[in-house]
Amino acid sequence: MQGLSFTFSAAILFLFLCLQLGIIESQDNETVRKPVLFDLHVPSTAEANQEISVKLRLQTQYEECMVVKAYLVSSVPMEGAFNYAQTHCLCIDFNITLFWDFEVIETLTFAIVVDIVNEWNICPYDMAVVPITGNRYLTYRTVYMN
Repeated sequence: MQGLSFTFSAAILFLFLCLQLGIIESQDNETVRKPVLFDLHVPSTAEANQEISVKLRLQTQYEECMVVKAYLVSSVPMEGAFNYAQTHCLCIDFNITLFWDFEVIETLTFAIVVDIVNEWNICPYDMAVVPITGNRYLTYRTVYMN
């Protein structure tokens, strides 16, 4: 009877180890999908009163679509396209490219902000999602005056 108990315990221990290794391996293979990926192009320098272009390409790794609102923020007052917020539907199979053209009158540090918002009639069938956390993404850039 003792031999059977030892064999039974060893089999359970072996089965437990196999299950643990399988769980750990499957967790390692899972990747965390990111709601918003930035591909940003901003010149680092400009001449006085030169108009520059900011190009922002947005992608998502989410299977679901989401409504994004993108805009620029600066401590220096700016006019024109700098103040325009752009709202679009972002889906895994449909990337968005946004442009802002504005005149630089002095060295300027600004933020590019992308908010995931809950707005109707932007995405088809109103099937857009909003993540529970992490619904604002931003990055800072500086354009130096030559």
